[in-house]
Amino acid sequence: MLRWLPEDVSPYGAGIDSLFYLIYYITAAAFILVTALMIIFLYQYRHNDNRRAIYTHGNTSLELVWTIIPALVFIGLGLASKSLWEEIKLTIPETDQVIQITGKQFNWEILYPGPDGEFETGDDYQVDNDIHVPVSKPIRVLLKSRDVIHSLFLPNLRFKQDTMPGRTIEAWFQANKPGKYEMPCAELCGFGHSGMKGWLYADTPEDYAAWFKKRWPDAALNGAPASEAQEEVAAAPSAESNVEAGDQTLGQTIEAAASAAADMQAAGAAPTEAAGEAVAEAAQETTEAAEETVEAAVEQTQEDGDTAAASVEDAVEEAAE
Repeated sequence: MLRWLPEDVSPYGAGIDSLFYLIYYITAAAFILVTALMIIFLYQYRHNDNRRAIYTHGNTSLELVWTIIPALVFIGLGLASKSLWEEIKLTIPETDQVIQITGKQFNWEILYPGPDGEFETGDDYQVDNDIHVPVSKPIRVLLKSRDVIHSLFLPNLRFKQDTMPGRTIEAWFQANKPGKYEMPCAELCGFGHSGMKGWLYADTPEDYAAWFKKRWPDAALNGAPASEAQEEVAAAPSAESNVEAGDQTLGQTIEAAASAAADMQAAGAAPTEAAGEAVAEAAQETTEAAEETVEAAVEQTQEDGDTAAASVEDAVEEAAE
C-alpha cells in the first residue's frame, strides 16, 4: 500500500486516511481500466485499407453501465463518509480549551482568552502564527477573517477549515503526540499567500503548564481562580510570626516573675532563700515551656507549608492532565 501522507496525530485522522486511500484506489483502478481500453482500441481499430468504417449511433446497455456504476460508487462514498463528517464538523467535544484564530493578509492572529476563560477582557493574550495547546486534549477553535477567504490547514492533524469575512466558524482539533506542526494557509489569498504560515506546538502537561505560567504567572492553570491549596499557603502563618509570638510570650513571663519579686520587696517581706529558689525555678520552667511552644509552632508551620505546597503541585498537575 502506497503511503505518502504526513504523520497522523489526530483522533479522527485514521478515518480520513482510510477514506482518502479508498477514493485513491477506486480512481487508480478507473484510470488503469480506461487507459488499457484506450490502448487496446487504438491497436484493434488502427487504419486498415481493407476495412471500412462503421457508423454507430450508440449502445444503450453500455451507457447504462458506465452511468450506473459511477453513481453507485459516489453514493457509497457519500454514505461511508457521513459518520466521519458528522464527527469532525457537526460534533465538538466538551473542552475547556478555546482559542480564536483570525486570518489576515498574511498572518494568523491567535487570541487566547486568558485565565478567566473569556475573550475581550484584560487578561487576553494575542500573538501571530504560534499556537500552544496541551497534548491529547480537544481544542475548540473560533475561526474568523479580517479581509478575504483563508483556510487554516494542519496536515498532521488532518484539519482544514476555511475562514470567511463576517462569519465566526466553530471547529475543533486534537493533537495526540507532542511536537511542532506546520500551519499554512491552504487558500490563495493574495501575493503573500506562500508566506502565510504558522506553527502549532502540542505541549506535554509539564511544558504547557510552564508556558501558561510564563504568560499568566499569577493565575492558576485552565483559567481557574486560586485553588484551595494556594489559599491555604497564603493564609498559613509564617514561621517568623510564630517565633515572634513565642518570644513575646517568653518576655511577658519573665516580666511577670520580676514584678512579683519586686512586689515582695516593696511589701517589706525579705524573701527567704527558699522563696528565691522557688521563683527562679518557676521562671526556668516557664522559659523552657515557652521555648518548646516556639519550636512546636515553627515545626507545625513548616509542615503546613509543605503540605499546602504539595497540594498546589498536585492541583496544577491534575489540571494540566
